[in-house]
Amino acid sequence: MRILFAEDDARIIKDVGETLTGAGYIVDHESNGMEIWFKGDTEDYAAVILDLGLPEMDGLTILKKWRENDRRFPVLVLTARGSWSERVEGIDAGADDYLPKPFEMDELLARLRSIIRRSTGHATPSIIIGDVRLDPRQMRVTVKGVPKTLTPQEYRLLSYLMHHNERTISQQELAEHLQGEYEQRESNAVEVLVGRLRRKLGSGIIETRRGFGYAIINPSE
Repeated sequence: MRILFAEDDARIIKDVGETLTGAGYIVDHESNGMEIWFKGDTEDYAAVILDLGLPEMDGLTILKKWRENDRRFPVLVLTARGSWSERVEGIDAGADDYLPKPFEMDELLARLRSIIRRSTGHATPSIIIGDVRLDPRQMRVTVKGVPKTLTPQEYRLLSYLMHHNERTISQQELAEHLQGEYEQRESNAVEVLVGRLRRKLGSGIIETRRGFGYAIINPSE
């Protein structure tokens, strides 16, 4: 899944960036408020991690502009500001969760998983569709209880499809959540990964909807 990480502190950028990448996310990082606002207003993200103290345009203003423009991705606010009134202001502006600095990386990941899960309509930590179980906490996939070894891109593709199992997802949208914005994207990358996943998970789990994209289905329904 593709995450926009908005932060201007060099140490936090390094630590959080490495943590997110290690957890299987594709990370777009920006530190300038105007660039952050523009990216969030024009790009497709699974979630945004947003610092409030940014140059050019502060995080609260950015968040309000996104919500006014009906940008609905979940937002986790990071800030060194600790007062309850500022937290309330952030939530009222449209934030989905709030994490004060300093913070532990495990808590950051847990809160990020939570807002993504809630935004896609899933209440439990693991997502189960048919015989396939996805555990985002451990980046683990099982079929009928048997662990399956997936490559990072195979995992990202399956995770995105399973989080959004109520809709058909285009190849373009899937491709955007498989690789970073500056990585070269192969035109048939999604088709190749879908083929690999079908061989590993079973042919009935991913349905091709020609002309529209792909969807995860429950074979029992």
